[in-house]
Amino acid sequence: MSEQFENKVALITGGGNGIGRASARAFSKQGAKIVIADINIEGGEHTVHLIQESGGDAIFVNTDITQAAAVEAMVAKTVEAYGRLDCAFNNAGIADAEGKGLAECSEEAWDTTININLKGVWLCMKYEILHMLNHGGGAIVNTASILGLVGIAGATPYVVSKHGVVGLTKTGALQYAQQNIRVNAICPGFTRTNMIQSILDNPEREAKVTARHPMGRLGTPEEIAEAAVWLCSDAASFVTGHAFPVDGGYIAQ
Repeated sequence: MSEQFENKVALITGGGNGIGRASARAFSKQGAKIVIADINIEGGEHTVHLIQESGGDAIFVNTDITQAAAVEAMVAKTVEAYGRLDCAFNNAGIADAEGKGLAECSEEAWDTTININLKGVWLCMKYEILHMLNHGGGAIVNTASILGLVGIAGATPYVVSKHGVVGLTKTGALQYAQQNIRVNAICPGFTRTNMIQSILDNPEREAKVTARHPMGRLGTPEEIAEAAVWLCSDAASFVTGHAFPVDGGYIAQ
């Protein structure tokens, strides 16, 4: 194990699978104590098991990030368990189940996506920052998307929610830059997780999506995780307010 995050505590939302699980394991390998927050109890507890099996220290907190009281309790339980919160990776989110355009999108799909992907990130930042302001600062990373930097036709609430995450990131970074709180966002390209399982299950669709990435392949959760770890590390001590693409060149075209 590296000592880069020794005696530090990292909170990861959406840690029950995909990018969240990979990130939790990556932070743990660097010496951090890990808090996994997820609404998926089975997935979250399995991530904790994997970390503990590898010699790491982790707990699970069942959390609905759309509920203020639950998010406040998440941070409180983190501090209760480990005495501090140094890094937060606000990664929990959902895909757009409908994939429809602006006029065709249902109100239900809009509300659900915005509540989880945008309101949830805001609530997490709110309570994380309230703690960090009184305890010497910290580093926050939010999961946005390449679709938080560019638009597509369709998937309207998802695109809007991820643009909103970029806005929250920049606002938070500017507001707390002189209080030792850094806030950045990761903007993954299409990544091999269950969030895009419907694409991965269709070879023709997978080929089309892959072709959009100049590197000629999709990302892995582990590649996204490494970016999150770096942004929270002292190596990124002069980096704040950035929406950082990890996308195989997708938005460079």
